[in-house]
Amino acid sequence: MNNKHLAKLVFLTQTDTTIGFVSQNKEKLTAIKKRPSHKHYIKAVNSLWTLKQFTRVPAMHKNRVRRSCKTTFIMPNTYSYRVIKEKHHLLLLDRLTWAYTTSANLTNHDYNASFAKEVADVIVEPLTQKSKPSSIYKLGIKNIQRIR
Repeated sequence: MNNKHLAKLVFLTQTDTTIGFVSQNKEKLTAIKKRPSHKHYIKAVNSLWTLKQFTRVPAMHKNRVRRSCKTTFIMPNTYSYRVIKEKHHLLLLDRLTWAYTTSANLTNHDYNASFAKEVADVIVEPLTQKSKPSSIYKLGIKNIQRIR
C-alpha cells in the first residue's frame, strides 16, 4: 500500500496509552466518533523533526518536550501534539510520519470492542487496554499549565 492510501484509512491500534483510532483522515474520525467538528485532535508524530514541521516549541520547553514520554503538549497555537517513543505504536507512525489520534470509542462513551472493530478500516493486533491516559500540559511562551 502506498502512503496516499494509508492516509485515508482509520486504524484501530494499541497506542502508547490506550486502544485508539489513528488516522490522517480527520473527517472520517469525526464521523466515526460523532464528535463536534470544531474540536481538535491530538496529532501524534514519529519524531521531533516531524514535530518541527507543524509547530515551534517555545525555547524554555524544548528539553521537556524532547524528554517527555506519554505526554501531550498543547502548543501556543492551540493544537496538541505527542511525540511517540513506544516501539509498537512507532511501527505504524513511521509509515505515516504523523496521524490524528483519539480513543477508540464514541464521544462521551466507554470503549466498546465490537464497535471499534466494526468501524475501523484496519485492526492492528494485539490490543490490550491500558488504564493511564497521557499527561497533558499547555505550553505558553513563558509558562506551563498542567491540564491532566
